Amino acid sequence: MLTEKQVAYIKISLSMVIVGSSVVAGKVLVESLPVFLTSEIRFLLATLILIPLLIRREGIPSLTKQELSLLFLQAVSGVFLFSIFMLYGLKLTTAIEGGIITSTLPAIVAILAFLFLKETPSRLTIVSMTLAILGTLCIHMGSLFFEDNRGSDPVLGNLLILAAIIGEATFILCGKQLSKKVTPLTMSTAVSLFGAILFFPLALYDLQRVSLRAISLLDWGVLIYFGVIVTVIAFILMYEGVEKVPANQVGVLTSILPISTVILSFFILKERLYWFHLIAIVFVLMAIYITSKDSNSTHSDLSK
Repeated sequence: MLTEKQVAYIKISLSMVIVGSSVVAGKVLVESLPVFLTSEIRFLLATLILIPLLIRREGIPSLTKQELSLLFLQAVSGVFLFSIFMLYGLKLTTAIEGGIITSTLPAIVAILAFLFLKETPSRLTIVSMTLAILGTLCIHMGSLFFEDNRGSDPVLGNLLILAAIIGEATFILCGKQLSKKVTPLTMSTAVSLFGAILFFPLALYDLQRVSLRAISLLDWGVLIYFGVIVTVIAFILMYEGVEKVPANQVGVLTSILPISTVILSFFILKERLYWFHLIAIVFVLMAIYITSKDSNSTHSDLSK
């Protein structure tokens, strides 16, 4: 019989596997569908599910103008710009490299927190940021020697994905400001709704070039997976898991994300795995491990 905490570990792990698969799903979609239409359908589906779920679980939330402004900033940075940079980046590079770069998120969050929130990083945090940066540089350096089957412009594609991660880091920092006042379910619903609104006019432009009738059953299946599984289910699994698991242990479990992306890209997309990808993964996993040790040390110091 599994304990409550073991069930929580499983939920968080499944969430990370799903998030990792979103890079692969995005790569499949951008091969045949325009970016704005893809994003609009994704967030519209998520919104149609999350709004009834929010009303059922928590009722209609009462939000201040400041909270709405931060939620809108979250939507612009972590939904709108993130989706555009990520999906256009995946047009130019491989899902494997995209997945590895996304795992530098903890380091980028720490850098932005230092620059804008004046949070001084510890020595371990600086080491982990350095390792994450080395992992990203390893991929870019590999672009100079291995251009075969790595996308039409892997350097630009990887830089776009890095820009997407900066947007996601901004999303997280805004969420940090809101977390004591707004529930995760409310935040997720609001940013999905804002995302659907932001992408709507751009999706109308895409519809002038692509008819909904022309979308294949496979693409509709991936769109539904993206909107329901990636945007809704992964969030619910993470939300239910983190209630039972310390934050530093959640950080360790995020190491599943790049591994999930690499494995799924290798088997589903048949992308080639180079030696420098493996080196980059090692750097990033070391960064995540050190970050978790740093969180654990901080927790221990505060409890003394």
